[in-house]
Amino acid sequence: MALRNKIYFASDFHLGVPDYASSREREATIVCWLETIGTDAAEIFLMGDVFDFWFEYKTVVPKGYVRFLGKLAELSDAGVKLYFFKGNHDMWMFDYLKKELGATIISNELEIERNGKKFFLHHGDGLGPGDQFYKLLKWFFRSEVCQWLFARLHPNLGVTIASKWSRKSRIINEKEEESKIGQQEWLVTFCKEVLKTKFYDYMVFGHRHLPLDIKLNQGSRYINLGEWVYHKTYAVFTGEKLELKYFERQEEA
Repeated sequence: MALRNKIYFASDFHLGVPDYASSREREATIVCWLETIGTDAAEIFLMGDVFDFWFEYKTVVPKGYVRFLGKLAELSDAGVKLYFFKGNHDMWMFDYLKKELGATIISNELEIERNGKKFFLHHGDGLGPGDQFYKLLKWFFRSEVCQWLFARLHPNLGVTIASKWSRKSRIINEKEEESKIGQQEWLVTFCKEVLKTKFYDYMVFGHRHLPLDIKLNQGSRYINLGEWVYHKTYAVFTGEKLELKYFERQEEA
């Protein structure tokens, strides 16, 4: 049996869009990836926007994703630690995934240290300078008042409304983004501000939909995990270094 000694990071699966068929195909690819890494994974960090929409009523969750959730349950039962970060599309996670999968739910940032390396982890939304409107919107959507009001809607209505809203996602309606960024990237700006007061070896985010590995200073790197609609990228920490990788299903090779 392989030694479980690697840590995996992925983000922005956006399961549920743009339609059932393409989402199911993406889900199958993700399940294949989980099967591949399941032999040596000690921890898996899913860093937001796993679902294009998610809301947990007291007795109802959005239908679908059973193969994905089933594979995660299998990994959890085998001893793999799971972490779900709230993204801007699936911020309404409460305790369902904790109860069913044993997952740890992360609302904002998480600081960890593994094998002497320090990590700063966050989905990536609402950070850095500017975009005050979104920051206000995020605060409202995460408020107990907003969640209570939405929960009053029947799931057939509430999920329909929210799904239509989520389908305005830039990952579906815009062309694939090009990597026309560098040191002026707003998350790079955020990272440099944080590093003025505290050191991290790796600052890892999702949200931007671009697989990026940018040197911040002599010892720190900014890693963006990309997404799984176009790039199918993830990062793996071997105990010595963090690497950004691309996944391709064997039958597609």
